[in-house]
Amino acid sequence: MKLTTKGRYAVTAMLDLALHGGQGPVTLADISARQEISLSYLEQLFSRLRRRELVASIRGPGGGYRLSRVAADIYIADVVDAVNESLDTTRCGNKGDCQNGEKCLTHHLWSDLSDQIHQFLSEISLGDLMKRYEIRQVADRQNRRQADGDSDTINTERLIDQAPA
Repeated sequence: MKLTTKGRYAVTAMLDLALHGGQGPVTLADISARQEISLSYLEQLFSRLRRRELVASIRGPGGGYRLSRVAADIYIADVVDAVNESLDTTRCGNKGDCQNGEKCLTHHLWSDLSDQIHQFLSEISLGDLMKRYEIRQVADRQNRRQADGDSDTINTERLIDQAPA
C-alpha cells in the first residue's frame, strides 16, 4: 500500500491546523511555510476538506482556516477520504478483475489489508496525534524556524508548482 502525496499532505496540513488553531484562524501561507507544501496545492486540498466540512474558512483580515469540529472528532481516515485518496492495496483497484478479468488468488488478502488500514486510520484522531510528544517536538522546531524567519530551512524548490497526485 502506498499513500500518495495527496493523502500525506492533507493529513500533515490538518495536523498543522489542529496544532495552531488555538491561536485563531491559520493561513494556508503559514502551513505552506512550516510544512514545505506549495500554497496552490494546499488550496486544492483545503477546497476538498471544506466541502467535506472538516475545515471552515474565515474571510477578511486575520482570516484563514479553522477545524470545523474539535480535533478529537476528526479521524485520519476522514481526512484521507475527503481528498479522495485510495488506501487500496489490490492490483485491480478492488474491482476483482486482477487476473484475466477474474479475482486473483490473493485478492481477498489484499482487500482485507486495505480494510484493516482504513480501520486503523479510523481509530486515530488529530487530537490523538496532537498529544504525542514526538509530534509536539517537531511542531515546536517548525515554530521556532518560522519565528526566526530562517528561510534557509525551507526547501523552496519543493514549494514551486506541486501538482496534486
